[in-house]
Amino acid sequence: MRPEDRRLEPRKQPRQIRAELTRERILTAAAHVFAEFGYAAGTTNRIAERARVSIGSLYQYFPNKDAVLAELLTRHLAPQRVVPGPEDRTRPLVDVVRDIVLAALEHHRDDPRLLRLMIEEGPRSRALVEQIGELRVARVGALHELLASHPEVIVEDVETAAAIIDAGVELIVHQLAAAPAPLAAERLERELVAMLMRYLTGTGLTADGPPHPAAQAH
Repeated sequence: MRPEDRRLEPRKQPRQIRAELTRERILTAAAHVFAEFGYAAGTTNRIAERARVSIGSLYQYFPNKDAVLAELLTRHLAPQRVVPGPEDRTRPLVDVVRDIVLAALEHHRDDPRLLRLMIEEGPRSRALVEQIGELRVARVGALHELLASHPEVIVEDVETAAAIIDAGVELIVHQLAAAPAPLAAERLERELVAMLMRYLTGTGLTADGPPHPAAQAH
């Protein structure tokens, strides 16, 4: 393990319920502290004070605030988004697309300031970077299979389309849902689903089903 990766490793994995509760309290407190004060001012002393534990107790679990933020980032990335399965090939495409968009929105439901801090400033170990890459490959592969076999899809380069949709949904939702003045989730869902449906099917379907007026004009 590289020295910089070791710095991000938690020191102690709880073996008892009380220890696990303490660790969870530290992480919950850290999320609030980072969101309120930012990363630079989100010190371990402030985290310990908010968690109502001694600074020594905090250091039993995490060697520094980098390791705390890395753990928060790992937990944020763990659920990931919906991965299309074989059963989705017979479902209406708009329903599958909506599920992907809704899952991404749910995944970004945390405090926007904390989310932005975790993704833009969060330290990443090699193991975490590899985990992110593996999850992305799995999602893109499953989406590729879906697009290649779904009867409503007309886009020709489904391999590239799968990569674009996976990255595009993540970037768009992150930029707009985690912005200082985020868009309403319902509006973002409706327009993002409509955009993806036009790209994949060329029909101009909106999230609610009927053709978009602009599409009918053509």
